Order: sequence, then structure tokens, then C-alpha cells
Amino acid sequence: MTHAISFTKMHGIGNDYIYVDTQRFPLPDPEALSRLWSDRNKGIGGDGLVLIGTSTVADFSMRIFNNDGSEARMCGNASRCIGKYVYDNGLTDKTTVTLETLSGIKVLHLHLGEDGRVATVTVDMGEPQLAVPSQCALQDGQCLDKDLEAGGRNYRGTFVSMGNPHFVIFVDDITAVDLPIEGKALEHHEIFPERCNIEFVQLTAEGHLRTRVWERGSGITLACGTGACATAVAAVVTGRSGRTATVDMDGGTLHIEWRESDNHIYMTGPATNVFTGTISYDE
Repeated sequence: MTHAISFTKMHGIGNDYIYVDTQRFPLPDPEALSRLWSDRNKGIGGDGLVLIGTSTVADFSMRIFNNDGSEARMCGNASRCIGKYVYDNGLTDKTTVTLETLSGIKVLHLHLGEDGRVATVTVDMGEPQLAVPSQCALQDGQCLDKDLEAGGRNYRGTFVSMGNPHFVIFVDDITAVDLPIEGKALEHHEIFPERCNIEFVQLTAEGHLRTRVWERGSGITLACGTGACATAVAAVVTGRSGRTATVDMDGGTLHIEWRESDNHIYMTGPATNVFTGTISYDE
């Protein structure tokens, strides 16, 4: 049986996904469809597939599948895009929206442009976690500025979880990083049995962090919302930055604030529609 599915291609500073409203178009095998549709030569193209659904505990739910078919727990850029999708398409008239994810409920604050559509979104990303998860073969407690060897190179990095794992490495020259080689080696390091997102970061000015991302399950991406948050946290705990930072990524800029009042991370950035379309698949 052939099914026709309507989708919207969106991006948050270059982190692009295919969005499907599963209230209208249920997808029985999103893992396989994400691999198929994300192919930039043979499919729609993107970093993965995002499903927008109903929730019993929030206004909407989000599931994210990377372009290799693996499921991610959280994506800040995708969260912002969902905020724009549900408001601009009339699924809600709220400008504060709750979103159920695999890493908990996130709160989206929608900021409207002059045209009455969503221009930017601030996401309450919750509290960062510095404790190393038990499944990682690292020493107990925290991993702050610790040495790690991968692919014959030595790295000094900090582990931060934003609902998904990140290893943040500060470097003197970000242009010297061979991201396809080094990112892959670190993602698949034996101390990360569930793999890990990798960020290379250069402090370019006070409060300004230049970040490049290797995302587990997707490879090089132009941006990563949780990665920007992890970058800012790592900069604070290693004494490189204050609690407010501008994070410049390959696809654009995010503004991150780690508030002392509630210990939550607040991420603000744009969300952009690219195009809409229809695609068919055989079941």
C-alpha cells in the first residue's frame, strides 16, 4: 500500500530536519524512513526526521530520529522549530508551549515577528548534569577538563549532559580540527558505550564561543542546540566564561543563559521554514 505524507523541511541555524505531524500522518517505521528521507542525494535531505505528536503531559510531543535511524533524546534546534510549526500552522494560539521529549518536558517561549509568525524561540532546556552517567567507563563523579586519548591524539574535555551526552573540548585554533576524523573517533570511543556528541570550541572574545559540532548519529551538523548549551556550561565550570554567552556555530548564532535563580539553561535562537511537500512510501 502506498501512503502520501505531507512534511515540512525546517532548520534552526542550519540544523535541518524533516517535520511530520503524526496526528495527521502516523509513521509506522520512523527509523527506516529517517534513513531514507534524510539522504541528501536520494531523499528530501536533512539531519534527520522529527515527529510532532500528542501528549498526555504536555501540549505536544517530539520524537527525533537521526539520519542513521537512531533515536535522539533531545534537540534544542528541533524544539524551536516545533514551536514555530505548531503556532504558525494554527495548532495552538499559545505563545508559551510545553513539549514532551525523551529527556523531559521543555517549555518554549515563542517570540513573534512583525508578520505575526514565530521569529525566534527561547527554550527552557532544564538543568545541566555534570555527573558522568554510570554507563560511561569514566571515573565516578564529574569529568571536568579531563584527558582522553582517541585516534592517536590526546584531548582535554568536559562531559555535560543536556538530556543527551556531550564531550566539550576547548582548542586554540578551531580551524585546525579535522572534524570528520576526530569527531568520529571520539563519538565511538569505548568510554561512551551509547556514543557521544562532540563539540570543539574556541574562545574568540569574552562571552563569545566559536563551536563546531560532531553529532552522534548524524556526523557534522551546522548547529546543535543542546551542544551550544553544553558548550556554555563547560565554559562556565572551567572558568572560561560567565553565565551568559553567545555561541557561534557553522550555521549561525545562539544565545545561552545559565540562570543562577533556577539553575536552568535558556537557549534563544531562530527557527526557519525551508519548504513543504509531499512524499510517498510503500508499506
